[in-house]
Amino acid sequence: MERLKSNRGEHVNPAYDSTLDEPPVYEETNFSNGEHRTVRPSVVSAFGHDTLDRVPNIDFYRNAGSMSGHRAVRPSLQELHDVFQKVTISVPDTVEDDGDGSDGTPSDDLESAVPTDDKGAVKFGWIRGVLVRCMLNIWGVMLFIRLSWVFGQLKNNYFELLYVYISGLGIVVIALSCVVTTITGLSMSAICTNGVVRGGGAYYLISRSLGPEFGGSIGLIFAFANAVAVAMYVVGFAETVVDLLKDNDAIMVDEINDIRIVGCITVVLLLALSVAGMEWEAKAQILLLVVLLVAIVNVFVGTVIPATTDKKSKGFFNYDSKIFLENFTPSFTENENFFSVFSIFFPAATGILAGANISGDLRDPQAAIPKGTLLAILITGITYLGVGICVSATVVREATGNITDIVTAGASCNGSAVAACELGWNFSSCTVKKCEFGLLNNNQVMTMVSGFGPLIIAGTFSATLSSALASLVSAPKVFQALCKDNIYKILHYFAKGYGKNNEPIRGYVLTFIISVAFILIGNLNTIAPIISNFFLASYALVNFSCFHASYAKSPGWRPAYKYYNMWLSLLGALLCCVVMFVINWWAALITYGIEILLYIYVKVKKPEVNWGSSTQAVTFVSAVNNALSLSGVEDHVKNFRPQILALSGSARARPALLDLAHSLSKNYGLCLTCEVFVGPRSEALEEMNAGMEKNQLWLRKTKRKAFYAAVACDSFREGTKSLLQASGLGRMKPNTLVLGFQRNWRTASTEAVQSYVGILHDAFDFEYGTVMLRMDQGLDVSHIVEAEGQYNNVLRLLCAIYVLKSAGTPASVAKMNERMLEASAQFHKKQPKGTIDVWWLFDDGGLTLLLPYILTTRKKWKDSKLRIFIAGQPGLYNNLFCRMKSLLHKFRITCTDITVIDDIHVQPRADSLKKLEEMIKPFCLHEGSKDTAQAEAMRKEQPWRITDEELSTFEEKTNLQVRLNEVLQENSKSANLIIVSMPIARKESVSDFLYMAWLDILTKDLPPTLLIRGNHKSVLTFYS
Repeated sequence: MERLKSNRGEHVNPAYDSTLDEPPVYEETNFSNGEHRTVRPSVVSAFGHDTLDRVPNIDFYRNAGSMSGHRAVRPSLQELHDVFQKVTISVPDTVEDDGDGSDGTPSDDLESAVPTDDKGAVKFGWIRGVLVRCMLNIWGVMLFIRLSWVFGQLKNNYFELLYVYISGLGIVVIALSCVVTTITGLSMSAICTNGVVRGGGAYYLISRSLGPEFGGSIGLIFAFANAVAVAMYVVGFAETVVDLLKDNDAIMVDEINDIRIVGCITVVLLLALSVAGMEWEAKAQILLLVVLLVAIVNVFVGTVIPATTDKKSKGFFNYDSKIFLENFTPSFTENENFFSVFSIFFPAATGILAGANISGDLRDPQAAIPKGTLLAILITGITYLGVGICVSATVVREATGNITDIVTAGASCNGSAVAACELGWNFSSCTVKKCEFGLLNNNQVMTMVSGFGPLIIAGTFSATLSSALASLVSAPKVFQALCKDNIYKILHYFAKGYGKNNEPIRGYVLTFIISVAFILIGNLNTIAPIISNFFLASYALVNFSCFHASYAKSPGWRPAYKYYNMWLSLLGALLCCVVMFVINWWAALITYGIEILLYIYVKVKKPEVNWGSSTQAVTFVSAVNNALSLSGVEDHVKNFRPQILALSGSARARPALLDLAHSLSKNYGLCLTCEVFVGPRSEALEEMNAGMEKNQLWLRKTKRKAFYAAVACDSFREGTKSLLQASGLGRMKPNTLVLGFQRNWRTASTEAVQSYVGILHDAFDFEYGTVMLRMDQGLDVSHIVEAEGQYNNVLRLLCAIYVLKSAGTPASVAKMNERMLEASAQFHKKQPKGTIDVWWLFDDGGLTLLLPYILTTRKKWKDSKLRIFIAGQPGLYNNLFCRMKSLLHKFRITCTDITVIDDIHVQPRADSLKKLEEMIKPFCLHEGSKDTAQAEAMRKEQPWRITDEELSTFEEKTNLQVRLNEVLQENSKSANLIIVSMPIARKESVSDFLYMAWLDILTKDLPPTLLIRGNHKSVLTFYS
């Protein structure tokens, strides 16, 4: 969204009503109480007076590029709160998407899609859009071919005891299937009523609830499952057609190739119907539903038509309680058990998402999906039970089909076919040899039971074609939604839609190719369990999404559908997972494997989307709970870790400082990169707010595990003091201040130097460990960052040198900038073999030793070995060496060398002292050369200057810093990094400029140097 600027060049709200800053236009108005006055027409209905405030409006809450209306932007808090100033701006009340998306969401995802013109687009209600589709998908071939088999399994004592008093096997199987689908339907109802639902069905619901990782993984396999399901249903249809051809001796080539021919022709016709538009597809579904309903009614009618002798010989006897009771007790044929029967039936119930999959084509998906899906589950469940019970009450399990197999007079009825025997038929031979008829053996038993057999064949055609058509529509719709979100960038080609309904023509073609490929394979028995498990994995995640969103207790979770329970949803998810293994254990493992691989891929790629998922909510809740739990635990020295507050300015301004701080904290400690905005609060706040998200985004993109924090204040020291006191949460508070050395202290203003030294005093007052980094090339590259502007990685800023040169920058300055950039990346890359020299001169609690040890544990520093240097007195070398070696051994810290420096106390060289004198000369008072009155006046006028008395008092400490630099030059000139104990200046005793001179002369002309001073509380221990 373009930032519009007023005449004063300030940022203004793009939806700000400019007319309210102009002289108001009033008109005469009569009120109901008889009052007559002039008012503003635009606000008379609300408040009757001028105001920039707006009344609540749905357009304020839309996403950028909302498909159902333009987003409006309410006046900002600053516009309402700041001092009124008349400006002339002309902007609309609503804004359109500029292609960059909003709130971290790509412009081409479903939320921020360009608004489409819905005029002429086909939108369905809950009956045609959801109920019809779900019923047709659930009423599959199972209803006419395999349902009777489910209700006819033979005896098994264990299951007989379990179910004889409760229900028949078929009733239990259907009831358990309905339980799983009903729980899933309730969960889906809750999710889809928790906000506007776009196109994408199950993928949309899961991705917006659990995030792109879960949604992206399940979306791809769900779309693929629907595409392969097209082939499965079409092959089922083709097999029925080929059976009819075989019965009439009309085989074209052979059975397998005829199935392929018929299947391919069928898919082409279904594709043409789908591409023609959703309206034609919906009409075809209605026609298929009518045929299917007639076929179902035909079954019920057939059960009451008196059975002929031929039908009786095949096991059909009309309603008889003896037959029902015999079939009621469950038993199984060889190699069959309850779970195998359940695994065969359950895929028939996997059609409950058929309506949700076209959510983008529904007029009101929030109302249509719950109503249509749950009603479809109820109707189809009752139908399955009704048809199953009717058939099991009229047809015996096995029959010979021989009309001469009648019971002879006086014969006793016992064995497995008692019911048939009592009805006058002898089917006892079926115990010896396999019979062709009865519930167990005849897949066409429904045709025999029905009133008119051909209608069952028509019903079978209707069931297979309707399911294939629904899958052919679902797969491209779901796939298109996935591609629009650009989670898999390689698939973005399939995001494009055509026509008023944004039809995924490219997706249709891809689905067609996949389905034809599997039809040509011919054998779908192997892949069928995997496809069923793909659907079940989707159901499991729908249930888990509902549970997860409820568990997170996010205020944004407010589903309009209230008849759900989070624990019931969790039970549904677990049931789905169990059913996956019941159907086929190896297919379940493959499904989980594929889903995990896709999850990892999306997790690694980190798509730039922010959908406010429940995963984010749970992460936040977990973080709060962990922080609260941590606050109840006292600190212990064994668990100490540096929690860094780095005064780096902008995240990109001092990369070397940030990289070093990040190396110390890594993923195991807190790291705050902080910036202080100095100046008038109104200007500073605007700049600070504009940079917050940008800096944090840069940290995330460059994989620096740190938080960006900023404050606006009148002075740099006051801002830093606020950060030192208020940063962190509970026990997760910074304990170590990291900052850069002020190289320009000799040319900076007195206030700047006092502020810098004051920050060090504040850190000591607040008991922070303090770390100061000095590099000869400097740390601040912000001027180069500003010059190159458009680049995102500070390591690639070398190209900015060209910009500076072409702008007339002197060659020497450009060369200096180039060296600075190289140095700024020094700690971002792997360190060469070398040493980290630790000059542990003062015991500060062990921070001076712990920090370099932590560095050596990092991959970038693993080739750098520790060398320890300590101060000692002449003649005590061996004693001090052994004591330090023993201490390091107890601390379990390995070093390559320990050196005792026993000549630190000697006088520095004259040339070194002269450098110090030249350094502090401009800041000395030189009161000794002036009379007493003049010196006193100068001391009052310039209290910050270094007095002769101060130099005399701190002569030894001053000389120590000079001598330390000489020793450092002699011993550590080639080190990768030098660690030195930081000298402390006592408040109101050592002037700021003298202290800066100490720090400067101590670290002058050395490799990268860290001055460290702990807070004198132990951070190391040798106790377990």
